[in-house]
Amino acid sequence: MENGAKSVLEKYRKMRDFARTSEPQGEKSRSSVKVKSQLRFVIQKHAARRLHYDFRLELDGVLLSWAVPKGLPLDPSEKHLAVRTEDHPLEYRNFEGIIPAPGYGAGEVIIWDQGTYEPILHGEPQKKRNRIEAEKLVRQALRDGKITFFLNGEKLKGEWALVRLKNKETDWLVIKHKDAFADGSLSEKTTEQSVVSGLTLDDIKKGRKSHKPIQPRSMTADKGIKKPFPRFAPPMLATLADSPFNKTGWFFEPKLDGIRALTYCHDGKVELLSRT
Repeated sequence: MENGAKSVLEKYRKMRDFARTSEPQGEKSRSSVKVKSQLRFVIQKHAARRLHYDFRLELDGVLLSWAVPKGLPLDPSEKHLAVRTEDHPLEYRNFEGIIPAPGYGAGEVIIWDQGTYEPILHGEPQKKRNRIEAEKLVRQALRDGKITFFLNGEKLKGEWALVRLKNKETDWLVIKHKDAFADGSLSEKTTEQSVVSGLTLDDIKKGRKSHKPIQPRSMTADKGIKKPFPRFAPPMLATLADSPFNKTGWFFEPKLDGIRALTYCHDGKVELLSRT
């Protein structure tokens, strides 16, 4: 399957000059992906020659890709054109930035939405199926020319279908199903901003940096050494000094009026101790 993913990316690579573009080449292996993990999707807003949305579904180590000029419809009464493009590497779901001219697809790109998706079988999202079973369903649906799926994204949630037009290899329609999420509207802020950086296409074009706080990476703390419970630790006491100073192990804070106290919780008992 790894070799298959690499071979289907040949077209993607031939269309790009990686000496100029920062787009991923697609050399990473997907062997570390857990079988129980869900399939992923991404929607990238792309200011190429014509503004459009790139809709990508993970399958068999690559991202199936469609260019959707109007984006995914939110109203079940609308059907939007989706043009199948070359498969992209999995790493592309993290790509946000500028594709330099005169390269293929030159323009700004933001990650407009991202999340996981589940294939729908007989009207029911297949939440309990593992990755291998889910991919098998999507693979068959792709061959049949109709992929029905549930998106669990940061912006979009609910059911959609991709339907290939008769006698057309690349032209599809994307259709919103009637469900609890079919309200047909998104706020302007939601429409314009990246879910990763909080930036807009214009921000990317002007070289602005992300103003969205970076989520700290989870870290495992070292195991502590078991020691006897302390009998008493005196609460802090403010002391006078002639002038401020810099000294390792010291820091300053405003002295607030009130009572400094320490709470001891041990062996089912609670004690509150303070200076008097």
